[in-house]
Amino acid sequence: MAACLFLTGCGPSLPPSKPLSQLTPQESEGRQVFVSRCARCHYANSDSALHGPGLFGIYRRKYLRNGAPANDDRVTDIILHGRGMMPSLGDSMDDEQLQALLAYLHTL
Repeated sequence: MAACLFLTGCGPSLPPSKPLSQLTPQESEGRQVFVSRCARCHYANSDSALHGPGLFGIYRRKYLRNGAPANDDRVTDIILHGRGMMPSLGDSMDDEQLQALLAYLHTL
């Protein structure tokens, strides 16, 4: 059974994201950054792809879809410098917005 789960990519479901009503002020600010800059290409509540990968559970997995570690350093690098079809957002986001976005992504 475990081999079947491994081979098919199926596995236990992740618990739901943190409820919006429980977000801290920083996480709420990050959600607004996500909605305005990320939501047109990424789902927050699904790991299915839109134009880019779904971000549900991004930090609750060991690796990102590209095989890189799922940590703040790697996610920050992708946000600031882009990757593949994702544009660089480094020139359009200040550090406070970036930190808020990372805090929100941790809630997914």
